[in-house]
Amino acid sequence: MEIKIEVPEYNSEKGITYKWMDGFDLETKFENGLISIIGNKEGLISLANHFLNLAQDNIPSGHHLHFDEYNSLNEGSIELVIQKK
Repeated sequence: MEIKIEVPEYNSEKGITYKWMDGFDLETKFENGLISIIGNKEGLISLANHFLNLAQDNIPSGHHLHFDEYNSLNEGSIELVIQKK
């Protein structure tokens, strides 16, 4: 199976452009010392896109993506912050 991901080009004036696939479903949990990210196909592909998006050369170190139950994750999810080193 081949999956193609289009990563939106970063623009410092607009910030990161998120590209979510229709029907995405994502949740995060912390249980027994483990962080779990659970998603359907669309959710996992969308998250992969966000990782590649943040990895762009012209995005400065320290920039981060922040998701929670009020922003893209399912109700009851723990916050998820992905930061570029």
